Amino acid sequence: MPRLLVCGLPVSQSDSDSARTLSFPSDLEELRVIAGQLHSYKDQHPGYVLLLYCSAYLYKQTFAIPGSSLLVKHTAGALFGPWLGLALCCNLTAIGATFCFLLSKTYGKQYMVQRFPERVSMLQQRVEENRSCLFFFLLFLRFFPMTPNWFLNITSPILNIPLPQFFFSVVIGLLPYNFICVQAGCILSEISSLDNLLSWSILLKLLGIAFVALVPGALIRHYSQWHLRLDAKVKNSHSDADSKQR
Repeated sequence: MPRLLVCGLPVSQSDSDSARTLSFPSDLEELRVIAGQLHSYKDQHPGYVLLLYCSAYLYKQTFAIPGSSLLVKHTAGALFGPWLGLALCCNLTAIGATFCFLLSKTYGKQYMVQRFPERVSMLQQRVEENRSCLFFFLLFLRFFPMTPNWFLNITSPILNIPLPQFFFSVVIGLLPYNFICVQAGCILSEISSLDNLLSWSILLKLLGIAFVALVPGALIRHYSQWHLRLDAKVKNSHSDADSKQR
């Protein structure tokens, strides 16, 4: 779909050759080139470029296509700026993951169980152990992706995870990661020499990235402490009951 949209991109004849070579970036140099091309197209056809980017993003998310997803998020920052790029990444990530969820629910359950029986079984056990606090457990999995996000998207229907909880866990859980990727894309698009790296705007963005990178760890640490206190209360209640029986 994205390639079809590129072939129909309404650009001038002088830009037609470069327009038809657009593809998913595979390294930072390609990211710079593609972002530069799309910037020139966006000035004349902003709606079409937005449609092109959204289609490419949803295509990758829906079919769990590996590779270059990080650079696609960088492209959002380089092309649309920090805040619109972040809003696009958060929403498109959640919508694309939901499409992947529904596609797996309709066609992929049996295949995933046959292809990854041990991983599905282990994840099923963890989900059942945390069923009472499922949403926070899903956030934990997104904050610290010990299990790849594409695998979570595909196996969530098998694990009987409700779609609303799945959707909002993607929005919130991947917010720090999306923020870091988009800000990095903005920085990379602005840096043309080492002097640019020392500008105040770049330094402030780097500080913002560092701050957001600390948020998941702090939230998970607080959540774990809350559970430890809860466990302590349960143990104390059991010990009190035992002492009364004695």
